[in-house]
Parts: sequence; C-alpha cells; structure tokens
Amino acid sequence: QVQLVESGGGLVQPGGSLKLSCAASGSIFSISAMGWYRQAPGKQRELVASITHGGSTVYTDSVKDRFTISRDTRTVYLQMNSLKPEDTAVYYCNVDATATSGPHAGREYDYWGQGTQVTVSS
Repeated sequence: QVQLVESGGGLVQPGGSLKLSCAASGSIFSISAMGWYRQAPGKQRELVASITHGGSTVYTDSVKDRFTISRDTRTVYLQMNSLKPEDTAVYYCNVDATATSGPHAGREYDYWGQGTQVTVSS
C-alpha cells in the first residue's frame, strides 16, 4: 500500500547539479528513516545518504561536501552538486516505515522507489 515515486534524474555535465525527490504515499504509517542508494552497472548497490525522523544525516565518503539530503513529512530530497562521471548510476529512494494501523501495526517495512537514472557526462 505504500508507494514511492522518484523524480529529478537526467543527464548533466561534470560539475553540474541535480535535485532528486521521492514522495511516499499510501496507507497510514510513520517513517523512521529515508535514504538514497545508487547502483552502477556491474557494481553493488551502495548507500549514498540517509536521514532519520529527527534529522540526523549520514553520507558515504565519496559524496561528502557535494550532496545534501533533506526531508519533509513524507518526501525526501537529494541535492547533488559538483557532479562527477563516477556519480553515474540509477538512484533509488528507500524508506524505513512502521505501520500504524491494521493487522501489521507496529511492524517495520522497507520500501523502495522505482529508480531514477543520473548520468554525468560531457
């Protein structure tokens, strides 16, 4: 019942910027944390950044000082500046949510967006 819709990907030149967004909708739930992962062809999926309900953030070393994660109630954003070719990947939104009603109330679930392509090339 929970759906994540991503947007904001595209083609950008090295040094350029993009802003990704991910909106969560569906049944009643609370969000513990939201984050962004990325996966390049032939490579393992990796965590890019995450943010908790309280606003605490973490970043992988390769994007520190270039990317910024933020959120409102049910939307998470990733501002990407000074993009490099090695940032090219499919970016996936992830949400750690807890059901607040129904037979599964109290159980945590892990949801994923459909992915959005980010290509950094001249």
